[in-house]
Amino acid sequence: MSRMTAHRTALAGALVTPFLLSLWAAGPAQAHGAPTDPVSRAYACSPDGGANANSAACKAAVAANGAPFTFWDNVRVPDVGGRDRQVIPDGKLCSGGLPDYKGLDLARADWPSTNLEPGATLTMKYASTIPHTGTFKLYLTKQGYDPTKPLTWSELPTQPFASVKDPALTGGAYRITAKLPSDRTGHQVLYTIWQNSSTPDTYYSCSDVVFPRGAKSGGSSAAGAPRSKSPSPVPDPTADPAAEKDSTPTAPAGSATEATTAPSNPDSTPVASTGTTDSGPSAPMMAGGAATVLVLTGGAALALRLRRR
Repeated sequence: MSRMTAHRTALAGALVTPFLLSLWAAGPAQAHGAPTDPVSRAYACSPDGGANANSAACKAAVAANGAPFTFWDNVRVPDVGGRDRQVIPDGKLCSGGLPDYKGLDLARADWPSTNLEPGATLTMKYASTIPHTGTFKLYLTKQGYDPTKPLTWSELPTQPFASVKDPALTGGAYRITAKLPSDRTGHQVLYTIWQNSSTPDTYYSCSDVVFPRGAKSGGSSAAGAPRSKSPSPVPDPTADPAAEKDSTPTAPAGSATEATTAPSNPDSTPVASTGTTDSGPSAPMMAGGAATVLVLTGGAALALRLRRR
């Protein structure tokens, strides 16, 4: 290889490398997430939400939004740093204050919901595409909450009933187990905050849940917990058709995650458990991968042309 050819080859590599590095560095920022069980409003009303997407509430939400919730896993706000109550306005908790998700804040009692038992053990499935460190905080609206009024911070307790730090991402989802408060009945909102520590982002989600009136408190073990059931079947982006049908798998030995819970629920022990197959990346991640392939192909072609000269 002549000195001129070597110089041109090195130049081509120098031109392509910065683009590849920038795309690679942007990869982790594309990680997204939202609860699929109990089903979040964003997921239920998305094109992936199955029959729930055709509910009156979801149709109204999409109309108010002006666009479908295609990126249901992207209700995220950067640089909040734990100042949730200062940054996210009252009445906009479900959208995180983001205009692209304003339809999620509609005050109505007919959102797709999940039936739960007061005092029972909840196993939340929080779908995600890329593992990140961070803390999940779970809140449940206070008794007396009125779903026909905008959700405000005053409707949520000051402290979460469960807090889970750095659970494992398995099978395309985080599985967070916690004991539910035993004093709730009727329609409530399970409000989840996921504050990343490996990115500057914080994710927000609302899952509508219904506690039967007069129901007895459930047990405290994951094995004895009632299954969450939605009015309509909700496609699970993390599910394997060949996997077990139970939507609330128990945590395997050795998978417990250190957690902090509110004083009112001292026996809540959130853990992460094993899942099935990993879900595919969301559209932005796929676009990033396609862009990387294009850059690699273009770079290789440029280097070859220069080398032949």
